[in-house]
Amino acid sequence: MRAKLTYALTAAVLVVYFVLVGSRGVLLIETGTPLTVTFGVAVLILPVIGLWFLWKNTQFARKASRLAAELDAEGGLPVDELRRTPSGRIDRDSADEVFARRKAETEDAPDDWRTWFRLAVAYHDARDTPRARKAMQRAIALHDGKQPEAA
Repeated sequence: MRAKLTYALTAAVLVVYFVLVGSRGVLLIETGTPLTVTFGVAVLILPVIGLWFLWKNTQFARKASRLAAELDAEGGLPVDELRRTPSGRIDRDSADEVFARRKAETEDAPDDWRTWFRLAVAYHDARDTPRARKAMQRAIALHDGKQPEAA
């Protein structure tokens, strides 16, 4: 729940920032000189890109959360079996062992979104965020019945 609140607060701050930046772009355009109009249009592009990025990330987080809830209802969420250091960080060798198992499961059932979801969690635990995101995107695509892109 804390992560959701943090995400919502961050998103709200970003939206306020985008509105402020957009208003500056409008003010530049209203000045009317060719230079300020050019800068104003350029400034307006930034909030548009930012809002698109925020929207796509919010959709991704909601879909991943929906998959987690469905997997939890089925009793298939991965159990946290990772060893931790005294400071609480995940032991790298432990994460690698779990990752190897999850990768083998995914290779045995490449069309099952559940194995891709668990692989995404293993990638995340191994601190490989880009691959975790790709694996989760594949799980979402498989769950939604879409043809996933080649990994």
